[in-house]
Amino acid sequence: MSRLFGSSSGSVLGTAGSKMSSFRKVTHCIFDMDGLLLDTENLYTQVTQSIAEPYGKTYTWEIKQTIMGLQRDEAAEAIVAALELPLTPAEYVEISTERINRVMEQCQLMPGAERLVRHLHQHNVPIALATSSGADSVEVKTKNHRELFELFGHKVMGSSDPDVKEGKPAPDIFLVAADRFPDRPAPDQCLVFEDAPNGVTAAIAAGMQAVMVPDPHIEEDQRKHATVVLKSLEDFHPEQFGLPPFTS
Repeated sequence: MSRLFGSSSGSVLGTAGSKMSSFRKVTHCIFDMDGLLLDTENLYTQVTQSIAEPYGKTYTWEIKQTIMGLQRDEAAEAIVAALELPLTPAEYVEISTERINRVMEQCQLMPGAERLVRHLHQHNVPIALATSSGADSVEVKTKNHRELFELFGHKVMGSSDPDVKEGKPAPDIFLVAADRFPDRPAPDQCLVFEDAPNGVTAAIAAGMQAVMVPDPHIEEDQRKHATVVLKSLEDFHPEQFGLPPFTS
């Protein structure tokens, strides 16, 4: 696929309904941010392509799907290498950060995100954010949604958190997030919400279940490790994991 791409939550995706009998009850929830709670992936694509275009390069989906979920410096190194850009990863980070900060204030919430986060918070289910973005990037992206993001008990921001030694697909970020809940739940008590294959791999490696809401371009073999695959957070049924059900 050589064309550019974007998320489309309206696309019909498969679900892992056959796994329903194996769902474990959980007590804590951990959320990714980009592409899962916030519709930032299209903006990232636009920024990356704006950097690549002067060099006659195209940021394709094939490249994008290998990079989703990586921490900032790892993503920069991978993009520079894949597109053969005449930039160092540090130069790419500097250029992209300035452009990302300019466009990310306009990012919107993904369908079902606010309802689910508020529902869990209202029912005293401990929730945390575990994003590969750094603290400065999270500040920009959540500027217009601060009240909602303040509902999270804590936030782990992989690109700027010294305790996250390895980025996704390593399990570090989710293990750190679980350990920072006041009651320090076991990994199997935590449910992770993710959109990216690297994130799902990280969650499963951490010993957690993973609800995946993927970009519709993600191939079936990149979804197979998820506990359940949904087209939108609007389709999540909390009671399947022993969480309080929606009442309306």
